[in-house]
Amino acid sequence: MLAMWMQAAAGGFGNLSGLALPVIFFVVLYFLMIAPNQRKQKKWQEMLGQLKAGDKVTTNGGIVGTVLTVKDDVVILRVQPDGLKLEFVKSAIATVTTPEEK
Repeated sequence: MLAMWMQAAAGGFGNLSGLALPVIFFVVLYFLMIAPNQRKQKKWQEMLGQLKAGDKVTTNGGIVGTVLTVKDDVVILRVQPDGLKLEFVKSAIATVTTPEEK
């Protein structure tokens, strides 16, 4: 009877080792793909929150302009060469290209 219990216990550990590989795979996937993407998203949100008049920005569509006004979720840009004013949602801003002051 003790031998049957030991075999059952050994079989139980075998199932746990079979579960370990998918768990390890998910942990590696998280640290290689999900966590860096979350950090990038957080950095982008902070950049949008710090937009101010005078910043030079590039939109997702490749339009480069200077921020005139910033509202809740809208940014008005002046684009060259004609000085047109264009209105964009904040989420359309890809990068701020204003050199940082140190």
